[in-house]
Amino acid sequence: MARLERSGSIDAPVSAVFAQVSDLKTWPAWNPWDPAYRTGGASMQQYSDPATGKGAWFTWSNTAGRNASGRVEIVSADPQKGIEYNMTHPAMKPVKGIIELKPTTDGKGTAILWRLEAKVGMTPWWKLRGFLMDRMFGESMEEGLNKLKTLSENY
Repeated sequence: MARLERSGSIDAPVSAVFAQVSDLKTWPAWNPWDPAYRTGGASMQQYSDPATGKGAWFTWSNTAGRNASGRVEIVSADPQKGIEYNMTHPAMKPVKGIIELKPTTDGKGTAILWRLEAKVGMTPWWKLRGFLMDRMFGESMEEGLNKLKTLSENY
C-alpha cells in the first residue's frame, strides 16, 4: 500500500471547507490534478446531479492521448468529518482519497488531513511508483491545499 498525505489548518469553519470538498464542481478551482492539464488538452467533464455528497461523481475524457479518461466518486460524506472518494484512471492503480476535517483546538478554524492510498501490488514498476509517490505528487498536493485554504477562507 502506498500512502501520501498532507495536512494543514484553514482559518474557516469546518462547514466552509466541507462545502468546497464535497461539491465536485468546485474541485477544478483547488484540486491540483486538473484533467485537461494532465491529459494535454481540453477535457470533457460530466457531473452527477447533484454533484455533491455521497454518491456524487464526475468523469473526464480527452482524445489528446491515451489514458485520458477517469472517474471520481464520493463514497462517504459527513459534514463534521469530511469525505472519502475513489478515483480511477487507466494509467494508475485505483486511488482512495480521504479528506478529514475537524475543528482546530481553538474552535475557530479547520484542521485538514488529505490522504491518498493505492494498492501497488507486486509488480516492480508499481512498487517503484508507490515508493516515489511523495516525490511525484506531494508538491501538487500542497498546492491544492493552499488553494483550498484560500477558497474556504473567502467562502
